[in-house]
Amino acid sequence: MSQITIDQIIERLDSMTLLEINELVKKIEEKYGVSAAPVAVAAGPAVAGGAAAAAPAEEKTEFTVVLKEAPADKKIAIIKEVRAITNLGLKEAKDLVEGAPKEVVKDVNKEDAEKFKKQLEAAGAVVEIK
Repeated sequence: MSQITIDQIIERLDSMTLLEINELVKKIEEKYGVSAAPVAVAAGPAVAGGAAAAAPAEEKTEFTVVLKEAPADKKIAIIKEVRAITNLGLKEAKDLVEGAPKEVVKDVNKEDAEKFKKQLEAAGAVVEIK
């Protein structure tokens, strides 16, 4: 029996559909008794304030990326990034950029929000995540 490397497994995953990968995850969970659910990270001690300790806040899971400002000399690059992120047409993306402050995307996870923020900032935009 030949050994399968992790790289070979990754290559196989690349050729699978999301439904097939989902089925694979379920079978792994059943066979090995594990869960693919993310593990909650324990919060550090409260710095100051009994109110914060008395009512722990739920961790935010959905974020909105807001275009705060688009400098005139950077608008073309920013419009291109907005189109890449949102799949908007040219006119819609241009209207969004020129109408700043505006929401670019909403209800995205933290990783995507950070990625979109970096893309827009690299193009010259002033961006905020809410």
